[in-house]
Amino acid sequence: MWNRRLSLSSLLAACIYAASMSSVWAESGITDQKITLGQSAAFTGPAAQLGIQLNAGAKAYFDQVNAQGGVFGRKIEIVKLDDKYEADLAAANTKKLVEGDDVFALFGYVGTPTSNAALPIFTKAKVPFFAPFTGAQSLREPFNRQIFNIRGSYFDETEHLVERLVRTGMKNIAVFYQNDAYGKAGLEGVERALKKMNVQMVDTATVERNSTDVAKAVDKLLPKRPDAIIQISAYASCAAYIKEMRKAGYNGQFYNVSFVGSQALADTLGKDGPGIVISQVVPFPWHGAVPVVSEYTKVMQKAGIQDLNFSSLEGFIAAKIFTEGLKRSGRNLTRERLISSLESINPSNYDVGGFDVSFSPTNHNGSKYVDMTMISKDAKFRN
Repeated sequence: MWNRRLSLSSLLAACIYAASMSSVWAESGITDQKITLGQSAAFTGPAAQLGIQLNAGAKAYFDQVNAQGGVFGRKIEIVKLDDKYEADLAAANTKKLVEGDDVFALFGYVGTPTSNAALPIFTKAKVPFFAPFTGAQSLREPFNRQIFNIRGSYFDETEHLVERLVRTGMKNIAVFYQNDAYGKAGLEGVERALKKMNVQMVDTATVERNSTDVAKAVDKLLPKRPDAIIQISAYASCAAYIKEMRKAGYNGQFYNVSFVGSQALADTLGKDGPGIVISQVVPFPWHGAVPVVSEYTKVMQKAGIQDLNFSSLEGFIAAKIFTEGLKRSGRNLTRERLISSLESINPSNYDVGGFDVSFSPTNHNGSKYVDMTMISKDAKFRN
């Protein structure tokens, strides 16, 4: 009788434990063997290289972690869906990832309009939204506990650009921007920076998202002959605009923010690339003296990827920081534990490798890093 009671008691305890663990993992997309992340980004269309490169860097890091046994025995997997850089597709993809694929977190979305479309869905579901490839204020203000940004904001980038231009004597500044939430966010940043420097903007011109029809934009800004044009768009439209303006005889300077997709812009411009300036929110991918860049180079080469670029480095850094959050969360991983663990990361207790990241319970904007680069010959870069 005693043995029977003991076995029944043990069985009951085991069932309760299994049920409790099952309920935790079921709500957060975790099993004993796997952690599933979801990514909606452009993998086809005019902005495809942004999603492809960001994913390549992140996957290379996660693959290395998985080859070493994962995090507490769990491998990290990314389910990626193509949104072609369109908001409606991003919303549908997010709904599928959260409700259908039951992902633990969302990772590496590309773009402001697409991230904005996902925002109400992941906020309601309380799913972490990590390292979106955008500097928009809409993902920074008001504070949203689910969102973690590892890149500087468009305000950070545009202020850096405008200060550089004005201090070198170029005050005749125009803006070519994408006619959507991303372009308007960048435009607002330029306007704020110009006002701070007491400089009046010459004029603006627009292009539609996923379009390279820039004829009207050329006609609008060409007669103004600005000293410099700051571009807030993706690489295909920016390249088209630069080429058409050069054909029309414009010899001024073009400046871009990091979202443009630096390598894709350089590749698309070809002979028209040298001299184009781009602000960056991660270190120079070819400076091996920076520890995280050295690590990135070795991991990418081991994965058989020889083409290094800013976007894949950003994906790599994002994956590294996310993995640190997983490790700090311990074996009993939940979304709440992840958020709290990420909030504990700062330069005093974690060294990314020459790239400072600092989160807190009231601030999830990890970095304000901005650097400047220029396209040189053969689609290469210098800074």
